[in-house]
Amino acid sequence: MSAWLVVGLGNPGPAYATTRHNLGAMTVAELAKRTRSTLRAHKARAALAQVRLGIEPGGAPGPAAVLAVPSGFMNESGGPVKALCQFFGVAPERLIVVHDELDVEFGRVRLKFGGGDAGHNGLRSVSSALGTQDYYRVRAGIGRPPGRMAGADYVLRDFSSTQRADLPFLVADAADAVELLVRAGLDAAQQRFHAPPSGR
Repeated sequence: MSAWLVVGLGNPGPAYATTRHNLGAMTVAELAKRTRSTLRAHKARAALAQVRLGIEPGGAPGPAAVLAVPSGFMNESGGPVKALCQFFGVAPERLIVVHDELDVEFGRVRLKFGGGDAGHNGLRSVSSALGTQDYYRVRAGIGRPPGRMAGADYVLRDFSSTQRADLPFLVADAADAVELLVRAGLDAAQQRFHAPPSGR
């Protein structure tokens, strides 16, 4: 069975590094840290690392995966993702895209397979390039913008001071969701992360 491809969406450069729209890239960076790997530039216009994700029962290394962050802007994510799928022989059903999600409250993680893009430019680009919407998504919640702020402005701003305090927990949960998805499947991951919050 082929490796998984885990793609974290975001925008390049320090101006965007800490914005809400880069939550997917932050999650992949966390997975790279856990696996003691370094994301390195690849000809597919992405930075990537080949790793084993998580630990199986008994202590064996988890499934093989390619961690990747496209090096272009969010609305151009599809080209690198398609190129990576082709280079590593990964079918869409072995692709996991990690991204920020306006329709999920801040601090929560949701997972699904397939579906629309809900106005997310990165997902729209990926689905268009692949010619299918049938791939996994790990949706890290950023919640809705306050007042009348446009969603497009909200996602390109830094997290609030209150949210920044909880951001490491959200990134860790999103990384945990990826690991559980590749090890135990979608149902198990949804059962864990779609349950009501336990008070943290």
